[in-house]
Amino acid sequence: MSEHRFTVPVGAADVAGVLHLPDDLPGPCVIACHGMGASKDSDKYLQLGREVPAAGLALARFDFRGSGESAGLPRDATIESRIADLNAVLAHLATRPELDGRFGLLGSSLGGYVALWAASRVAAGTPRPVVTWNAPAALRDLAHADPGEAGAALVTEVRRGLRAEAPAGVPRVLVIQADRDEVVPPAHGRMLFDRARDPKRLHVIAGADHRLSEPAHRQEAIEESLRWLLAHLPHAAPAGRTVPTGRTR
Repeated sequence: MSEHRFTVPVGAADVAGVLHLPDDLPGPCVIACHGMGASKDSDKYLQLGREVPAAGLALARFDFRGSGESAGLPRDATIESRIADLNAVLAHLATRPELDGRFGLLGSSLGGYVALWAASRVAAGTPRPVVTWNAPAALRDLAHADPGEAGAALVTEVRRGLRAEAPAGVPRVLVIQADRDEVVPPAHGRMLFDRARDPKRLHVIAGADHRLSEPAHRQEAIEESLRWLLAHLPHAAPAGRTVPTGRTR
C-alpha cells in the first residue's frame, strides 16, 4: 500500500488531499468527506486510509475549502461550495492511471449530506454508492446557529432554503446511524433512509455517539461500509475508459 498527496484548483483556491492505494491496481476508489469542524486528518479518516486499501479499494481523503490544508475561509464554505470541491476531486481522480473510474462516496455528518447531494447530480446509469455516517436529513436548525461555528455563508444558504434538505431519490445508499447521537437526532437516519431509492439500507449502531468515539463502534461502521461499497460498486470500469493493465506502482 502507498499514499500520495495531491492538490486540485477550485476557483482561486487549492483543495488538498491524500490518495491511499492498495497493492493491486488499477481499481475503484472511495472518496471520504469530512464533517463540519473536522478535516481529512481526523482520526476516523486516517483509519479509513489504512483499512479501506487493506480491503482492496483506494481511499481518497481531502479537505473542503476553509478546512485543514485547503485554502479558503471557513465562513465562506457552503453546501454548494463543498459539492464543487468534491466534484473537482472526483474529476482529478478520474484522470489518475492508478484508478479505473469506479467511485464510491463516504461521508460523516455534514460530509455525508454533501456526498448525497453530489450523488444526486450524477447522470442516470452511472452507479456511485454512497455511505453516510450520522448525517443530517435537514439543515434548517442551522438557521439559528452561531455563524462563527456553522459559517455565515452556510447559515445564509440554509435560511434561503437552498439545499436545506437532503435530496430524495438517491440509490445505493447505506445510512449508518448512531442511536445515541448527541449532535444529529437519530430520527434523521430514518429520514435519510426513507428519502433514498432502492437499493438502500439503514444500519443502527447501538450505544454509539456522533463521533463514533468507541473503537468498536467505529470498526462496526467501517466494516458495514466496506460490505456495502464492495457489493454496490460497478463490476466494470465506465464504458469508453481505457484502463491500464497489470500492476501500477
